[in-house]
Amino acid sequence: MSAPTLLERLRRRALIAQCSDPAVASALEAGQLTFYIGIDPTSPSLHVGHLIPLMLLYWLAKLGNRPIIVIGEATARIGDPSGREEARELLGEEQIAANAQRIRQQLQQLNKRQGITATLVSNTEWLSDLRYLDFLRHIGYHFSVNRMLSFESYRRRLERGLSFIEFNYQLLQSYDFLQLHQRYGCQLQIGGDDQWGNIVSGIDLIRRISRQESYGITTPLVTNAQGQKMGKTLSGAIFLDSEYTSPYDFFQFWRNIDDRDLSQALLRYTMLDEQQLQTPPDATASAINLLKERLAFEVTSMVHGAAVAQECRASARRRFGTDGDGGELAPDATLSQAQLEKGIAALDLFLACPFLQSRSEVRRLIDQGGASINGQPIDDPTTIIGSEALVEGRLLLQVGKKRHWSLAVE
Repeated sequence: MSAPTLLERLRRRALIAQCSDPAVASALEAGQLTFYIGIDPTSPSLHVGHLIPLMLLYWLAKLGNRPIIVIGEATARIGDPSGREEARELLGEEQIAANAQRIRQQLQQLNKRQGITATLVSNTEWLSDLRYLDFLRHIGYHFSVNRMLSFESYRRRLERGLSFIEFNYQLLQSYDFLQLHQRYGCQLQIGGDDQWGNIVSGIDLIRRISRQESYGITTPLVTNAQGQKMGKTLSGAIFLDSEYTSPYDFFQFWRNIDDRDLSQALLRYTMLDEQQLQTPPDATASAINLLKERLAFEVTSMVHGAAVAQECRASARRRFGTDGDGGELAPDATLSQAQLEKGIAALDLFLACPFLQSRSEVRRLIDQGGASINGQPIDDPTTIIGSEALVEGRLLLQVGKKRHWSLAVE
């Protein structure tokens, strides 16, 4: 039996939805292609939804293919209608530029941790000074309105209303591909599956103008076992920037993934060998939890670095009283039953934490809303904590979003 092709291996890892031409596989396997993904800076941070195309980028780059990441500062001014029920809110140019700068820095850190080098460019290089009449005459001429309306992304929006400015988006994304083809020899575009119409239109434009072949690959639109968009919670999107989603909350998002999503998430979001990632049907709860912790550690390491991932894992184990093997984790310190029955001021409890150095620091922490005990916020340093606050014989002191200190009664 012949070995599986690269595309077959990546499909097994649930990273590929559609491919315009299977012939691209041999060129990718040989590490010969320049390819790109585009990211519009419509928010100041990447989110979990961006990880699938980035994982595909990392797999291809590690084989020697040459990645380009286009920061869509120009196209963000219009707003991509693909995969959306309503039009995007148009952002100001200053906000777009600020978002682009933050996302560029995020991408540089992510790429560095993966050990790959990607060319980062902004499509303002070729779109900001575009002459509209020339664009319509030389580029718009090649587009069929009937064909554009046949694509799912536009067809769905017609029922709710599609603005003329959004209708131009496909032309601009296709022009991006053409420019990258002419400037960098780019032959392959990668995007989410809702980008299929835009990608195919770019392939067609390159064929018409440059008389050369190019390719497209889409990644699946990721939903969980409940059919919800992956990376969304009741509080909103899960961002990669620690300012918007703390590393601890990011770790816990993956640690709390639905059992039914675990095997696929391990395949998609890690580069671990497939044989290590199978979840047997009769796996114990302890074994499943270990795999979830491994998933959380791997993805957090990729996004925030191994040191931060280790700290998040240690904090989670303290918080939930486990040692990672299903056993009970020893507390950081102990209290006597008599002490707790008498009652201890919250200020004195937090002062026992080794990372708080003074009473004034504890007071400031409490005043700023950064202290809680067993999940209950503390808003007064004189609050008396008694035995009624125990949960399973422990007090878990939380300092800010990441640090925890566990106390048990002896």
